[in-house]
Amino acid sequence: MSSESPTDRASRRTRILSNHLTTSDLQVGGNSLQSNICLSYSPPELHEKIEFEVRKMRELLDVHNLQDRDWLFGLMMQSKLFNPQEKGGKVFVMPDFNHTKEQQREMTMKRIEYLLERGVFDGWLTTRGPETEMRKFAFMETLGIFDQSLAIKIGVHFFLWGGAIQFFGTKRHHDKWLRDTETYRIKGCFAMTELGHGSNVRGIETVATYDPKTDEFVITTPCESAQKYWIGGAANHATHTVVFSQLNINGRNQGVHAFIVQLRDFDGNICPNIRIADCGHKIGLNGVDNGRIWFDNVRIPRENLLNSVADVTPDGQYKSAIQDPDQRFAAFLAPLTSGRVTISLSAIYSAQIGLAIAIRYALSRRAFSFVPNEPEVLLLDYPSHQRRLLPLVAKTYAMTCAGNYLKKMYVKRTPESNKTIHVVSSGFKAVLTWHNMRTLQECREACGGQGLKTENQVGHLKGEYDVQSTFEGDNNVLMQQVSKALLGEFIAAKKKNKPFKGLGLEYMNEPWPVIPSQLTSDILRSSNFQITTLRLRERDLLNRFAAEMSQHQSSGVNKEYAFALGYQLAEDLGRAFSDRIIFETFLNDEGTVSTGPMKDVVGKLRSLYALTCMEEDAAFLRYGYLSTEKAAAVRAEVAKLCSELRPHALGLVSSFGVPGAFLSPIAFNWIDSNAWSSSSA
Repeated sequence: MSSESPTDRASRRTRILSNHLTTSDLQVGGNSLQSNICLSYSPPELHEKIEFEVRKMRELLDVHNLQDRDWLFGLMMQSKLFNPQEKGGKVFVMPDFNHTKEQQREMTMKRIEYLLERGVFDGWLTTRGPETEMRKFAFMETLGIFDQSLAIKIGVHFFLWGGAIQFFGTKRHHDKWLRDTETYRIKGCFAMTELGHGSNVRGIETVATYDPKTDEFVITTPCESAQKYWIGGAANHATHTVVFSQLNINGRNQGVHAFIVQLRDFDGNICPNIRIADCGHKIGLNGVDNGRIWFDNVRIPRENLLNSVADVTPDGQYKSAIQDPDQRFAAFLAPLTSGRVTISLSAIYSAQIGLAIAIRYALSRRAFSFVPNEPEVLLLDYPSHQRRLLPLVAKTYAMTCAGNYLKKMYVKRTPESNKTIHVVSSGFKAVLTWHNMRTLQECREACGGQGLKTENQVGHLKGEYDVQSTFEGDNNVLMQQVSKALLGEFIAAKKKNKPFKGLGLEYMNEPWPVIPSQLTSDILRSSNFQITTLRLRERDLLNRFAAEMSQHQSSGVNKEYAFALGYQLAEDLGRAFSDRIIFETFLNDEGTVSTGPMKDVVGKLRSLYALTCMEEDAAFLRYGYLSTEKAAAVRAEVAKLCSELRPHALGLVSSFGVPGAFLSPIAFNWIDSNAWSSSSA
């Protein structure tokens, strides 16, 4: 090239430019892309068979209020408030991803008003009974499928504020507050968490002092760490709140109690002696107006003490039917149980959305080929892709059944069952929210670069649901609470020399189980082997945990510090307990399925769930429940089950019952949704 003359160089450039201008395939201003040589979208429905009845499988998963759910789906799809967008020839409803924090909050409130006008919330607080409770759960789950901010905003108002009035209040509070709450004349929030105290509610610093001269309580924020923090609804909309405070009477602290305080008048003006600040922009849930609250000697009537647990007489006498301070404090944590139930359920539905999107994409997106010049291979036909997604499908199925079990237990709750509900909801909240975050991350990666687009949901959902791991109880702390309850049952049974009874521990009255010496495929898929092995892990961990606690205390360490030292076994035990109950609920639900193709598929899902639990938890190898050879057999069986479930993938995610409009463009025609005609969006 260095010897090329200026004339030759000019001639060469002229030829190149001429070729650019005269190429017959180039049509300036037209469509130069030839469809016959490009990839084209092929809906998975065209090449995937569904061998079981999707409607029946959905009934197994959703169980109740299917018509109500579908009605609410339709209600949202009918309104422009739910941001309908056309992509690739299909309309999707999804939150306003490009809106500011302020716009998202405004839209969340407008959507609530729309739902209110159409009777969605009728009877949520003023009607009692299992049917009302289950309908409420169904609607909350459906709303969360559209937008977690919307579900959280509604949940704070009805389940936390409204639930506190129901549980802690008496008739005078019910008559005064519940109807106005249901109609949103009053907008409530729930002020428990403080800057300095989250999980440790007993340590909160806000103080309520009784003044017998005026028959009032005086609510005070004594220091900056006592400011109420992360209070959903406080920053913009709430008119009232339930404030959790230390109750001070005649200089004596009676512990944490709940009080009703008005934050704003009905014109939206903040009340005197109250300061409210915004918590600011968050990594998700920006449709919820989280705020911070300070109380500067705010006076409220004595009747604003929620007094079902304890009361104060006009002359300042403290009265409670529960004499034990620990039991009294436990009673004040009741609303958190409903919160943990709804969080567990929303985590399941979020995982369902992520998996439905990722698997539909994997059934239409191709990459590479096994044979030169042959068609590229569907992503889900790669064993590695099956391995990353299908165990998560099996876990989501099992956890959906567990969520239904938790709902039923909560709706049918009695004073005698409250402890069990607390323990199970704590374990499920931790395990299900961890599963959701892991699932969304795997789905994001499985969708490649498309998973980065906010409109394709899976990446965005990670930010929206990340908070679940810490609100209503940090997951690691909850796991330790589960283990502490199990340890209490263990010690009580041993001390009294009585059989185990409660928390599903009755199996510990039987002889220690033995793992078969050879693990064939039939044995590995046997429900008897699976439940025996999961119980063996829990039983052994509970014995080890009890022994470790005893050893620490024998060396002079107090009970609380001994428990802190035993955190590793505590967390392992909490997971073992949760996995075992999840499996048992899935197995029970499998028993309701009639013999046929659906029964076969559910059995494979149950086996995949159980074996995945064994494969993923190092405890099975660490403590010798499985030898290295047996662990290898488990791993190989997991791969086989993934291969056998591959043909059912479309049917499995279709059975989640989530309408296509609530998924994302990548789940359908991802080529047309990215075409030039759609690029302006």
